[in-house]
Amino acid sequence: MPRRRTRVRASAAALALCATTALAGPAVAQEGPAAGQPGPAAAQPGGPAARCLDPDIPLSAEESRLTAYLPDAADPTVAAGATYARTIIEGGGFGGYTAALAEALCRTRTLDAATRLAQRSGQALWDAAVRRAQGHGAVRGELPASDDRPLYWTRVEGMAALRQWDPRGGLTDEERAGLVETYEKAARGMDDIDLPRGRDAVRVLVSGFDVYTLDGGTTGSAPGTVGNNIRHGNPSGATALALDGTTYRTDDGRTAHIEAYTLPVSYPEFERGYLEDTVGPFMEPGPRQVDASLTVSQAGGAQFNLEQWNSRYHGVSLGNDRTAPCPTVGGVPQLAVDNPGCNIQVVDRWGGGDGLTDPPQWTTATLPVAEMIAADTGADVPRPPGDTWPDESEAFGVVWHTNYTQFPDCASPVRETFNNPPPVTYPPTTPPVPPAEGSCSYSGGGGNYLSNESAYRNTLLRDRAGLDIPAGHIHTPDMQHFETDFAVSDPTFDAWRTAIVAQGANLVHAVTDTVD
Repeated sequence: MPRRRTRVRASAAALALCATTALAGPAVAQEGPAAGQPGPAAAQPGGPAARCLDPDIPLSAEESRLTAYLPDAADPTVAAGATYARTIIEGGGFGGYTAALAEALCRTRTLDAATRLAQRSGQALWDAAVRRAQGHGAVRGELPASDDRPLYWTRVEGMAALRQWDPRGGLTDEERAGLVETYEKAARGMDDIDLPRGRDAVRVLVSGFDVYTLDGGTTGSAPGTVGNNIRHGNPSGATALALDGTTYRTDDGRTAHIEAYTLPVSYPEFERGYLEDTVGPFMEPGPRQVDASLTVSQAGGAQFNLEQWNSRYHGVSLGNDRTAPCPTVGGVPQLAVDNPGCNIQVVDRWGGGDGLTDPPQWTTATLPVAEMIAADTGADVPRPPGDTWPDESEAFGVVWHTNYTQFPDCASPVRETFNNPPPVTYPPTTPPVPPAEGSCSYSGGGGNYLSNESAYRNTLLRDRAGLDIPAGHIHTPDMQHFETDFAVSDPTFDAWRTAIVAQGANLVHAVTDTVD
């Protein structure tokens, strides 16, 4: 089995925030405000900290879900006794976090001071979530330590408080957005990456993702409640928390240092350079240059997919912000030549691009596929209930995912799919066919959603930096396996997360063993 040792940055601020008295939620069920509409201050409804928060300042689409209620699990004809977000936040032991942030914000007089507070508070939340996931200190709350959802919902609640901050003199829209972004990046672990110097160190970056597909799902008859998709977690986010700041002894005796962060499931943040600003500095020459950079997200089924080709095309499916830059028109995909929003764009500070072929339509993974499959990473991982992978000697399979879909040229509406379905055995009897020269991408093996986008941007950074390192995308199995509707958590859901995180960590360690 791979060996692990954790390194966690202690944070007194994190412990203080988590120990603060929990917030009081609304007493009756209510529907959350629509995106872009005013809503109740999320930080402390009716409480003393609300004196500096303006409930008329519109919340974002993600923040509007803070007021959503599930039907009661025992009696779906009535609403649960607390909002879903508040149940998850308190279940993770973060019940007082936003109250402490709001109180401190109300004592703040300048934007500069608020920005420093936002950065410290976001960092404290990330540190506390990592400590909780890795079992350092008492695990607060009723949810398992490995649950990634408390971090997401606490971060969104903190973003709502910052967004509705109403200091004397007010804020411009740009200042308000900058304040929220400072906090968000810190609370994603993007600011605390600390890779060591030295030739004997192996430096590894790993990303995870937020929860997503939160709207819809089975609904009950209770008025004002939402569908049960809001319960979703993301095993890639849980894996990032489990791995951040850990070390691993490689097969050749070196020490691998793993740093992790999480990415949003919405397009605008990617377009603003969230991934490049996090990873790019560590692909530049210097003593802390990264030796491997992996992106991870959730897919489906009971296998890990190692994605080979990544597509520049994106934007068909809605993000958590309920927007998409390239929706189909009458069920027909748009062409990037007609809608530039269908193509991933790179900010100028990371090389930009000025056409259909700059950046390129495709990027390619450089994962050590053979070694990752041969490592038998699922052999010692308990299979969760309902696991459908046919080989019962392992938790999940690991498959080289070589399929993709292309437009034969950038003006053609015809779509061509290759290497589909990818064989589950390795090596395949027939080598996969690569994307054609001059083709325009429609989807990589990982689709054309934000998981593919993270893979594309990460491997494009590698190419532009001229690096020969393992870089690519790992798609995990789907962990949304609940025993019943409307239960916030249950043993089956937790078992799938535990198994996926364990095998996902083993796959990351298998990569580090191949670094020269």
